[in-house]
Amino acid sequence: MAETLSYVYAISRADADLRPEVAGIAGAEVRLVTSGALAALVSTVPADEFDELGLRKNLEDMRWLETTVREHNRVVDTAAADSTVAPLALATVYYNDARVQTALAEQEPAFLDVLELMTGRTEWGVKAYADLSKSAAQPAESEADTAERPGKAYLGKIRERREGQAEAEQEALEQAGEIHDALSELAQASRLHPPQNRELAAYRGLMVLNGAYLVDDERSAEFASAVDNIARTSPLRTELTGPWAPYSFAVVATERT
Repeated sequence: MAETLSYVYAISRADADLRPEVAGIAGAEVRLVTSGALAALVSTVPADEFDELGLRKNLEDMRWLETTVREHNRVVDTAAADSTVAPLALATVYYNDARVQTALAEQEPAFLDVLELMTGRTEWGVKAYADLSKSAAQPAESEADTAERPGKAYLGKIRERREGQAEAEQEALEQAGEIHDALSELAQASRLHPPQNRELAAYRGLMVLNGAYLVDDERSAEFASAVDNIARTSPLRTELTGPWAPYSFAVVATERT
């Protein structure tokens, strides 16, 4: 079994002006592996950490995961500042550089299409949150309530509160859908991600939108202004993040071999 693996951070065009001088995972040197019209940003990592068994254990270690994500993103972001790159998923590894070259050759048309899509564009993220605390408030007590048996009245209030919260949640989701549609009109491409874990992301309320938008660089100010306007007029709490390397749009499937 191999003692090391080739870890791939991102793909670029071979003629791009990339200078991979930033340190990679665990401080490893980052190098370019080329094939045809493509180049990959690669470093060497220990197999016992990044093979199937090692990853199964390490992905449950939050400290290891946070460090690895930060080091992965550092390489991608540094490269993206110099040229158009297609970021790959965390822990995309191959047995050696020769396997990386084979993957580049086999998927060259798909990677070139992705790079073409990303050229001159940047990813922005928009999140929207709903505060449903008001919908969960105790319904006003009526004379009819007081005339009922206490237990029946209490159950009726719980039912009303649940129905009110469900209606408020549905309304918030519809508002989030309208925001997504409006922002998608300003983007070359858009994607909806599942809501983030509340404990890990440490946010208040209900996340009803977690969108990614691939925006022409020349329209970045227009896009940010649109989000600002939404934040001032929408009942939802909105948040703009970015610009990012376009992680959400590097959708070429890669196999770990």
